[in-house]
Amino acid sequence: MRHRMLAVSGVLGVLLLAGCRTSAAPGSAYASAAASPSGASASASPAVLTVRKTPAGYVLANATGHTIYWFARDHRGSPRSACTGRCLLVWLPVTGHPVAAKGLTLDAVLGTITRPDGVVQATYDGYPLYTFASDSAPGQAHGDGAAGAWHVIPEKSSAGGSW
Repeated sequence: MRHRMLAVSGVLGVLLLAGCRTSAAPGSAYASAAASPSGASASASPAVLTVRKTPAGYVLANATGHTIYWFARDHRGSPRSACTGRCLLVWLPVTGHPVAAKGLTLDAVLGTITRPDGVVQATYDGYPLYTFASDSAPGQAHGDGAAGAWHVIPEKSSAGGSW
C-alpha cells in the first residue's frame, strides 16, 4: 500500500510540474480537458459558481462542487491565460459565462476571456478560473499551493459562512 501511495505521489508531482509549464499553443490536450466533467460545461452553457467547504476553508467551486483555482502567472484583467499546452492536461479551464448559484452573492466581479481556440473561459475578479484534474471528488483542494503558483479562491459570500 505504501509503495502504491508513493507511486501515485510521484505521478502527481510530475503532472504538477508539467501543468505549470506553458507553451504557445493549446493543441489537442486542451480539447480533451475542456470536455472533462471536472472542468465546467461547454462554452455555450453557463458556468455556475458556488461555495464549498474544503480542508482549505470555504472556497469558490463549480456546480459539481469541485474546487476552483487561480494561477499566479495569469495577470488580473488580461485577455489571455498563461496556462496553455501541457498545463491544460492538469488545470482545466472553467468554461462558459459565469453565474452565481441561485441565492448566492459572490465577493467579486464575474467575467470571461476568450482562449485562442475560441473557448470562453470564466473569470473571477479578473483572473481566469480552473479546476484541478486530481481533485476527483467535490470538496477536495489538492491543487492548493501546487508549484507555488496555484491557489484556491477563498470565499466569504452569503452562502459560505464565516472563516
